[in-house]
Amino acid sequence: MGETARAEHLAWCKQRALQYVDAGDLPQAFASLGSDLQKHPETENHSGIQFGAMLLLGGHLDTPEKMRRFIEGFN
Repeated sequence: MGETARAEHLAWCKQRALQYVDAGDLPQAFASLGSDLQKHPETENHSGIQFGAMLLLGGHLDTPEKMRRFIEGFN
């Protein structure tokens, strides 16, 4: 897989997660992002998943704006 395939997959993951943010379902937005990242060999063990889980459990992704910023900034 090349960088283009990884970038396309990451964009798809973000798009799907942001749909949940727009619907007001922040826990599902994070779950969707993590689940979808697991579906690609170049993102399946992304360290951002664990970091995001810590942020989520710590209450730092508790508004749509914070969750959107986290998802959009995901690389």
